[in-house]
Amino acid sequence: MGQDHVVRTLRNAITRQRIAHAYLFVGPRGTGKTSTARIFAKALNCTGGPKADFDVKDPACQAIAEGSHLDVIEIDGASNNGVDQVRDLRETVRYAPAQGKFKIYIIDEVHMLSAAAFNALLKTLEEPPAHVKFVFATTDPQKVLPTIISRCQRFDLKPIPAPLIVERLQKIAGEEGIRVSAEALACIARLADGGMRDAQSILDQMISFCGNEITEPDVLDVYGLVAGEKIAALAGALAAGDHQKIIAIVDECDGAGRDLVRLLIDLQALVRVALLDAIAKGGKSAELGGLPMTTEQITRLLDGLREGEGSVKLGLAERINFEVTLLKAVDASRSRAIDSLIKELAALSDEAGHAEVASEKKKIELIG
Repeated sequence: MGQDHVVRTLRNAITRQRIAHAYLFVGPRGTGKTSTARIFAKALNCTGGPKADFDVKDPACQAIAEGSHLDVIEIDGASNNGVDQVRDLRETVRYAPAQGKFKIYIIDEVHMLSAAAFNALLKTLEEPPAHVKFVFATTDPQKVLPTIISRCQRFDLKPIPAPLIVERLQKIAGEEGIRVSAEALACIARLADGGMRDAQSILDQMISFCGNEITEPDVLDVYGLVAGEKIAALAGALAAGDHQKIIAIVDECDGAGRDLVRLLIDLQALVRVALLDAIAKGGKSAELGGLPMTTEQITRLLDGLREGEGSVKLGLAERINFEVTLLKAVDASRSRAIDSLIKELAALSDEAGHAEVASEKKKIELIG
């Protein structure tokens, strides 16, 4: 779900028989890299394949799903990262597939391979047998050798949008007979940060905690989240520069055991929405508490929140650092950039100069 650009490209490659010998799936955790690799393996090695619209009940596909298919080999790059394991792989690559049309190697966390292992794999990637396909998955492509990446078709899987996560969780909850409020699902999607696997794990934990009915307060209490209304109120206090209200809301959240780091992240997301709104509307937005703020003010506010993120996460006094970050961000949003002031002063000076020249001309005309 949420990776339509990858799905479309792979379907077209299968339909047009333009299947590459190596693929690299890159993306954050829980976005479907390994799942996509397994589905792609089913499409290649299904009965009568390769074909994109395979039957999930096909024995070959079921064997791949169960991990018992002889020609689909999954390797954990973190555990098998030595050069000896890659040399063993190079030996088995030469043998023809036993069941399907292709011998498919899925290497998860491929960035964990050592430099020697990458170099040992390089020759096989350069001249692979026609019956062999490699599918690599990684969360950290910077650690993969450029010579490896250049020999793969790379697909970047993006974080899954919250509405799609909510839609999927609703389907799961319906199949499991669990009642989950829309607000609770929105909280879970917000906490998952674009990761479907994380969202499903959170839902599973909430089912264990709550039973057959899950509400928003349950999710907030278990994970220390702050309700959306409270985040909006805090953002409005920042926009208004209301220091007393800011401290009061922080007191309330801290007293309830809420996660201040998470609150700061959610606050940044809300301010970013206001920034985009200001850009779209030509320079001003009233998204933060109804008070109109300029693009420059919102940018400075967001920058102040971002600068304090490290001290809140890593500092010893989390609450104090959080309060200082908010107050500094308010002050930053109310200050003016020196360059913008210079421009305004220059514009005023030009206007005054033009007015003076016009006045002198008028005097000369009168004298004449």
